[in-house]
Amino acid sequence: MKSREDRAQALEKMARIEELFGRDDPWKDRLRRVLTHSRKVRTSEYHVTNACNIRCRGCWFFEYGHDSETREVKDLDTLDAFLLKERDERKINSALVIGGEPTLFPDRLRLFVKRLTNVTISSNGLRKLPLQGFENVAIGLTLFGGGPLDDELRGIKPGGRTFTGLFETTLENYQDDPRAGFIYALNEDGIGYIEDTVRRIRDNGNRVNFNFYSKYHLSDPAALAHQQDLLDEALRVKALYPETVVSHPYYIRAMITGRSHWASFGYDQCPSISIDNPQHAERLENGNPTLPFFNTWGADLETVKFCCTSGHCQGCRDSQAISSWLLVNMDKFLDSREHLQTWVEVAESYWKQFIWGPYHWTKVGPETLSAPNEQVLAAYRARASHAVPELAAAGL
Repeated sequence: MKSREDRAQALEKMARIEELFGRDDPWKDRLRRVLTHSRKVRTSEYHVTNACNIRCRGCWFFEYGHDSETREVKDLDTLDAFLLKERDERKINSALVIGGEPTLFPDRLRLFVKRLTNVTISSNGLRKLPLQGFENVAIGLTLFGGGPLDDELRGIKPGGRTFTGLFETTLENYQDDPRAGFIYALNEDGIGYIEDTVRRIRDNGNRVNFNFYSKYHLSDPAALAHQQDLLDEALRVKALYPETVVSHPYYIRAMITGRSHWASFGYDQCPSISIDNPQHAERLENGNPTLPFFNTWGADLETVKFCCTSGHCQGCRDSQAISSWLLVNMDKFLDSREHLQTWVEVAESYWKQFIWGPYHWTKVGPETLSAPNEQVLAAYRARASHAVPELAAAGL
């Protein structure tokens, strides 16, 4: 229940929006639409398994021993009961499912699809998620560095044996698949590979969101000797491939530099912390916003992890954490019309990643957000009809 002070602040915010966006201003309608969608999504994150079929250098999950901290639940009935509790008691309707490697356990993923409205998985791309039963699941495909760096950093089996062609395998697995988008962790060692990598993603019929590659083996994982060069190239490639790179320039700048126009990113600012983890009691009182209802659950379905990623805040520039930081701080963008327009664009670009939402890139413009783009979906329909005839018959 809102306090009198909260209501007064809400009225003040509404008045300020009216000043910046007039009654008939199309920007006001875009703001209303993206706020309406955002408020409907209640997300938590789930470590569905501690197992993975590769060992990426720079993977925080194994770097910091998350695979050994909990014993994963393998019983499907136990997982089902847990998800029902998440949905019915905590009112969670959106799951970000990570690991380990979620595609190793499609039966577990089917329960997420069954119980929660929106499901997104993070995958290394080596194993394809089937179409049948997962038609509306968003898939974030990991990519480190680009070019030969990706194999150098990710082409490593659990026993240490190296292999090549991981990016090529992922492209083949998800060609023209609108569920899938690449989460491309940029690395200053790979500046020269960014344009070609994005071009290959475009030619494969996918989209990409830029992430930041943290060198967790260093004392300062986010330290960059060539930060400006990396930023300039990322922005240049965004301008060159504006439809392929869904990331907004403001987000790209904040992700690479760790700074917004009002603050530097860090624990005291990060909203993607587990609200039921007692270590955050003081953080929750500092006045900076957090993601409502958000928890990250360990694979034992009991442990509430520290946050959405490693739990080591120094050097963290996780794409979801940075995006959430910008999105929950709309108030900081109310200082000018230009800034508020930027916030709307950042929010719209963020939601383009998720096939389960109205802003997905296969859907046409703000005026007809629910209308599928027939040309974009043609290849997917052909593939889906081959695997799932009833899907095509339903017009999906």
